Amino acid sequence: MRILITGAAGFLGSHLCDRLLAEGHEVIGLDNFITGNPDNIAHLMGNQKFSFYKHDVSNYIFVRGKVDAVLHFASPASPNPQSPSGYFNLPIQTMKAGALGTHNCLGVARAHNARFLLASTSEIYGDPAVHPQPETYTGNVDPAGTRAVYDEAKRFAESLTMAYHRAHGLDTRIVRIFNTYGPRMDLEDGRALPNLLKQALLGQPLTVYGEGKQTRSFCYVDDLVEGIVCLLYSNEHMPVNIGNPREMSILEFAEAINRITGNPAGITYVPDARSARDPQRRQPDITRAREILRWEPNIDLDEGIRRTVPYFKQKLDIA
Repeated sequence: MRILITGAAGFLGSHLCDRLLAEGHEVIGLDNFITGNPDNIAHLMGNQKFSFYKHDVSNYIFVRGKVDAVLHFASPASPNPQSPSGYFNLPIQTMKAGALGTHNCLGVARAHNARFLLASTSEIYGDPAVHPQPETYTGNVDPAGTRAVYDEAKRFAESLTMAYHRAHGLDTRIVRIFNTYGPRMDLEDGRALPNLLKQALLGQPLTVYGEGKQTRSFCYVDDLVEGIVCLLYSNEHMPVNIGNPREMSILEFAEAINRITGNPAGITYVPDARSARDPQRRQPDITRAREILRWEPNIDLDEGIRRTVPYFKQKLDIA
């Protein structure tokens, strides 16, 4: 196939480029580098089946030649208020990527009669009142809150995708991505794993907010990409959760990182300064992925962290 991937220089987009090129497809990458990193795709520039264009998906997209699939992964995604590339500091760009960007990508798919896959997120569930979260749960999101620029952009993108499917018969798919980690993720992302792993590799005590009872579920990037590809090749049009259903507290996670990295500095507890709207629990119900895609994650946390450490050491300039 000839596949267009937006957000191609991002963490997930670049891994998808690698996977689809390895399967023999031709890949066209788009990214405006507002959050993407050119280093993530530098190794692909000599590949004859890969072409790249610097472009903002909020603007009209024209692709010459046939397109068989469009994968829309362009969006700021970091929840770190201190990061210049986080969605708190790029609120308008985040909303435009989810609204105008999705509209433009759907237009490309419709013009080429191509299949379309939207990268949605577990954030559409907000701070969930249902646990674990199945695709049928409609969420607990504050549309006027500070996180809404990301949450509501993705919720709108899902609605627009389904509108194109129902009104135009477009062949669409929606993946709801839960916490993912691995090489190429932004060390300043603001999520638990980059924060804690960076501290551990620097020999610092790991910062845990409150008592560390808030929970997350962590999926290694190779497992996630496998699930996305399975969905792309399927005939499923309704949203599908892709993530690791193993739920653990942040305290348990911090202790695991110290053990895996051999960090003797221990843990520091600090007052919980997080927003009241931050999700307290997060765990995917992957029943649909298991039944429809025959997919579930295979890489356990210890192995995933070990695979991630060399990249973090490189970025931190640690021998």
